[in-house]
Amino acid sequence: MIREPESAQAPLLILGKIVSVHGIRGAVKVYSHTQPLDNVLNYPVWILRKGQEQRQMSVISGRLQGRVVVAQLKGVRDRNEALELVDWEICVPESQLPALPEGEYYWHQLEGLQVVTLDGQLLGRVDHLLETGSNDVLVVKPCAGSIDQRERLLPYLPDLYVKHIDLAESVMQVDWDPEF
Repeated sequence: MIREPESAQAPLLILGKIVSVHGIRGAVKVYSHTQPLDNVLNYPVWILRKGQEQRQMSVISGRLQGRVVVAQLKGVRDRNEALELVDWEICVPESQLPALPEGEYYWHQLEGLQVVTLDGQLLGRVDHLLETGSNDVLVVKPCAGSIDQRERLLPYLPDLYVKHIDLAESVMQVDWDPEF
């Protein structure tokens, strides 16, 4: 039923989490972090992770059902076997993500970047992003060398506030008033 992941040492990204079981034939309910939610099904092999333990599982089928994805995994034949997978994270190697067009980024690529104003003031680092409906928001927390100890929420609006992103240098340049 379960085998060790081939890419146990590759950087893994969390795409979602198994949150419950569905029915009696071993299907699982998945809370997906992907957009749209059923994009998690685009990956035929999931690496399930709980703590230090990892398991590689193949996806047989799946569908969107409301706000969760219902998936059938190879070798999981009944509800009891599915229950063993509840609370496991669904991961894939970062290398499996599709390439994005120039100027577009995955959220995980932005997390950790230093945020610097146009005049070179360090505001902090991107801790995480929030989805608000109208636009995504960067949560910038202070770090060593930042101008103060304030947490800032900056709209992630390329061309308006986000002027330049350099992943190689881990820097995002923004047009933002540090006093705001």
